[in-house]
Amino acid sequence: MIDDLDLVFDEAERGDKGRHRRGAVRKRKGKSGGRGKTIFALFMALVLLGGIGGGAYIGFDRIRNHFITPDYDGPGTGQALVEVKAGDTLTDIGNTLYDAGVVKSTKAFIEAADANSRSKNIQVGRYKVRKQMKAADAVIMLLDPKNRVVNGVTIPEGTITLAIYDILAKQTKIPVAEFKAAAKDPVKLGVPAYWFNRQDGKKSQKSIEGFLYPSTYEIPPKATAEQILKMMVDEFLRVAQQIDFVNRVQKERKISPYEALITASIAQAESVDPKDFPKVSRVVYNRVYAGKIPCNCLGIDSGINYWLRLQGKEPKDSDDLLQSEIHNLKNPYNTHDVAGLPITPISNPGEGALKGALDPPTGDWIFFMTVDKKGTMGYGSNDADFRKLQKQMCDNGVLSGTNCG
Repeated sequence: MIDDLDLVFDEAERGDKGRHRRGAVRKRKGKSGGRGKTIFALFMALVLLGGIGGGAYIGFDRIRNHFITPDYDGPGTGQALVEVKAGDTLTDIGNTLYDAGVVKSTKAFIEAADANSRSKNIQVGRYKVRKQMKAADAVIMLLDPKNRVVNGVTIPEGTITLAIYDILAKQTKIPVAEFKAAAKDPVKLGVPAYWFNRQDGKKSQKSIEGFLYPSTYEIPPKATAEQILKMMVDEFLRVAQQIDFVNRVQKERKISPYEALITASIAQAESVDPKDFPKVSRVVYNRVYAGKIPCNCLGIDSGINYWLRLQGKEPKDSDDLLQSEIHNLKNPYNTHDVAGLPITPISNPGEGALKGALDPPTGDWIFFMTVDKKGTMGYGSNDADFRKLQKQMCDNGVLSGTNCG
């Protein structure tokens, strides 16, 4: 009987943490548990506790917790900082609160959340709550925006890694050098190695560019550069999985996910209006894979500017680029003289650009040009279209000089 009572105590001490494991009493020496045996154990415990005196209440409380959901009675004291992560279930949140000493059991939180119709509105983020508080009050605190700790940093779509490091350094006071060091091994940050496979015959080069997903992040106070970058990579992988990027690209586009990511980064860099992402992606595919251009060259200036920025130089308008810069064969992002896609992405694309590269419209366009100062994009399929678009650019003051002669 003492063994059975010990098991009851063991279960109560765990506070029903995790998924509710009902009847999880281990067998000992061939004996089996059962409802009658448990009731008998409780009865004998009450008899024994009746004669123990001062320790009776403590013993009874431990037994009672096995049958009644353990929950604190008061509003709690002190402060605890907890985090609700993307994809967390009520059980996950309850476990987090239990581990932080906020609620007395995961089960109490789940029951309190089920009883509160607003609990489905609990948002991802970090929250200030109290320790040893009633589970129902914990639910209310998680629903109150005033308890959310906001230390957010926003990374705009299309931001290159070097600019991201600057943004993060200003927000966190972590030196840019630490972000650069952490980014040297993308696989260590969580990028699966298969992402760097290519099917276009070009040598694969591992880079974090493209995998730092643009979004708003809440940075934990003591987070390291590596942890922050990993958080961004995790978000990229979550979005990619959500839109089934890897499988659909391979099946529908017949290219590697990395090539499609590079395409998305180009569309993000070249487009002013998000509606142009799919069409720009189609132009990229037509020039690189469809044999519509003699050298299969992209001929984009955004690759040149990306290289300039990596060298610590300012990007230039197309009109201001020197011929030596356009045709620099030492530039690994030269797309005017070198066939195919660049060696890595040239920006960190958002979901719209990823979807554009995943599902571009059907068309035979091989040119895209920004035809006015608002960023309107024009498309063409032949030399006549090119000249027409170029005239629009000149008429609208986008091009000047000899290009408009």
